[in-house]
Amino acid sequence: MHFPLRFALCLPFVALAACEDMSTASDPAARAETGAQRSCIRAVESHTGISGGKINTTIPIVETNQYIIDLPKAKPWTCYTDDTGAAKQLIETRL
Repeated sequence: MHFPLRFALCLPFVALAACEDMSTASDPAARAETGAQRSCIRAVESHTGISGGKINTTIPIVETNQYIIDLPKAKPWTCYTDDTGAAKQLIETRL
């Protein structure tokens, strides 16, 4: 009975998610970068038990395969990935 209404309300969010994926679909480097970022966020959240991690875009990164993950109400973490984009090392950042 409420299915059409729920579907209509969710449709814009599904379309937005599809657009995000399409923006990197034709760029293998961007796809790899996005995958590595997601891997680091998942690894930090799993390690700390805190959800809501985001990539820090304000601190300059000086190494390849390095990401800084900000967590709500916690210290940031530095994550290093291997060449495939899998998180390999986590270090709590002391800023």
